[in-house]
Formats: sequence, structure tokens, C-alpha cells
Amino acid sequence: MAKKRAVKLTANFERNLSDIECFWTEANASAAYDALLDALLDTVIPNLEQFPTMGRPFLNRAVGSVEASNAQNALRAKLAAVRVEPDGLREYVMDNYLVLYALTSSSMVLLSIKHHRQLSFDFDAHGGH
Repeated sequence: MAKKRAVKLTANFERNLSDIECFWTEANASAAYDALLDALLDTVIPNLEQFPTMGRPFLNRAVGSVEASNAQNALRAKLAAVRVEPDGLREYVMDNYLVLYALTSSSMVLLSIKHHRQLSFDFDAHGGH
């Protein structure tokens, strides 16, 4: 049996969760936040521990502009600097959320969580793990 990778959370992932909690609290729907935490702890993380490559490779998306191509190349350079293979940057699709994570040889780093209606991930906020 393959050794499970340690799951780590970045400060950015924790900030995203805090923002989501504030949103649901202000909407008087804290149960929605509790359901998200339950899904992360009971389903998402165990699934990723067992099948770390189950998320789709983030950089396999087709680019449709020079700007997107340049951004993708810059992101590849950042990944190389932190020793993450391009296919190691993956996204796990939940019902209403996307989880961006990176695979290293020994760990799985949860980078960001966003509602599917949010526009993009903030890669500049990740710095390193």
C-alpha cells in the first residue's frame, strides 16, 4: 500500500476558509459553512489521501490568449522553484467549490478553495508552501 502524503494547509487556504465562514455567517447560513468543513474533512481530504492524482491537472487547460499563455509559463516557473511538477498542480471539484492543491514527493498542499462562481485563484498569495 502506498504511503499517504501529509496534508498541509497554506495560510491562503485558511484565509479562504475564513472568508467563506464570514460570508455564510453574514448570510445567517452558518450550517452551509459547517457542511463545507464536513465535506472537506470527511470526503475531500480522505479521497485525496487515497487517490492524490484524482484532481484534474490545472495546467492542462487550453489557453486562449497570449496573456493566459504568459501567465501559465510564469506559473510553471514558480512551480519549478518550489519543486512541484506542472502536473502536480491540481484541482478537486466539489459540488460548489474548487480546491487547488499541489503534490510534492512527500505532501499534499491545499493552496486555495473558491466557490465555483469566483473568477480565479490568486497565485501571488501563495509565495511558497
